Amino acid sequence: MKHELYRVTDLPVLQNRTFADAASAQASASADMLLVQDERSGLIFNAAFDADKLSYDADYQNEQAHSGQFQKHLSDVEGIIAKHFKGQELIEVGCGKGYFLELLKGLGYAITGIDPAYEGENADVIKAPFTRGLGLAADAIVLRHVLEHIQDPVSFLAEIANANQGGQIYIEVPCFDWILEHKAWFDLFYEHVNYFRLDDLRRMFGTVHEAGHLFGGQYLYIVADLGTLRLTPEQPVPRLALPDGFTASLDRAVQIIQSAPEQGSAIWGASSKGVIYSLFLQRAGVAVDRVVDINPAKQGRYLPLSGARVSSPQEAMDALPEGANLFVMNSNYLEEIKRMTGGRYVYHAVDSASFQ
Repeated sequence: MKHELYRVTDLPVLQNRTFADAASAQASASADMLLVQDERSGLIFNAAFDADKLSYDADYQNEQAHSGQFQKHLSDVEGIIAKHFKGQELIEVGCGKGYFLELLKGLGYAITGIDPAYEGENADVIKAPFTRGLGLAADAIVLRHVLEHIQDPVSFLAEIANANQGGQIYIEVPCFDWILEHKAWFDLFYEHVNYFRLDDLRRMFGTVHEAGHLFGGQYLYIVADLGTLRLTPEQPVPRLALPDGFTASLDRAVQIIQSAPEQGSAIWGASSKGVIYSLFLQRAGVAVDRVVDINPAKQGRYLPLSGARVSSPQEAMDALPEGANLFVMNSNYLEEIKRMTGGRYVYHAVDSASFQ
C-alpha cells in the first residue's frame, strides 16, 4: 500500500544541467512528480519516476566544493570515515567528478572510485557501474549522494553487499525530515527518486555503528554492516503527512518582489534548489533580475525550463542596487554570502522558519 504525499507537474528532468542559450533551456525535458510513502517500508519515492528520462553528460554541473562552507562539510565527513575506516581499503561508488575521492587520497586513504560518468584522468577510478563482474571488493564502501537517485535502493544495496561480500558502508543522503521541518518544497526534484529519513536508513540494517545528521541537518549519514542489510523491514511504520503551508515561502517571495519591483531582486544559488525556486517564481508571474552562482561552470549559461541566465557574484553585484532583495537558497551559505557581498543587500534565507 502506498499513499500520496505531494504532486507537482513539469519539473526539469535534470535540474543541474545547464544550457548554452535560453531557447534550448526553455525547450528542455520536463516530467512529473508523484511523491508517495510505502506503508510497509516507510520509504518515500516518486511513483511517476522514469529512469530512462535521465542522461548525464558534460553539461551536468553539480560541484559544490567551490564553497568554503561545503569544504568544511567534506572535512566533517572525512572525520566520520576516519573513525570507522582508517587504514582500510575503500571503494567510493558513484564518485562523480572525483573531488571527495581526491581529498581522501591526499590524506593517505587507499581508495578506488567507480562512476560511469567520471570524466577525469585518475587511473584509480573505473568508468562503470558497480557490479560483481568487476571483481572488486574492499573493507568498506563509501556511498555519498547516490541512493536518492536509484529507483530500487534496497536492491541496489543488496547488489553492492553481494559484490563486496559484506564489509561496512558509509551512506550519505539528503534528509527528508529537514525538508519537511523547513518547508523546503524546492528541495524536491525529479532527479531524486527517493527521500530518506534517519529511521528509514536505520531500519535497513541489523547492525548500525553510527548515524546522524550533517550539513546543518540537511543531510543524513549512517555507518553500518553491509552483511546485515534487511530486504524487508521488521515492522510497519507510521504514516507521514506534509506540514500545513508547505509551499508558503513561494507566496512570500512573490509578495516581496511585487511590493517593490524597483528595489531589484536575485536568487543566490543556481543548483537544484535555485533552479526549482526560480522556475516556480516565474510560473507565479514574477521574475528575479539575476540568478547567481559561484560555480564558474554555470556562469553565463541558462537554467532548464525557466531559461534564466546564471550570473557570477561580481556581475550580479555590479548590476544590483544596494538594498536589493537577495533570496538565499541555502541558509548554510548565508554568512559566506553576506561576507562576499559586503552586507549591502536585504537577505532572505528561504529555508528558515522566519521566512515562511
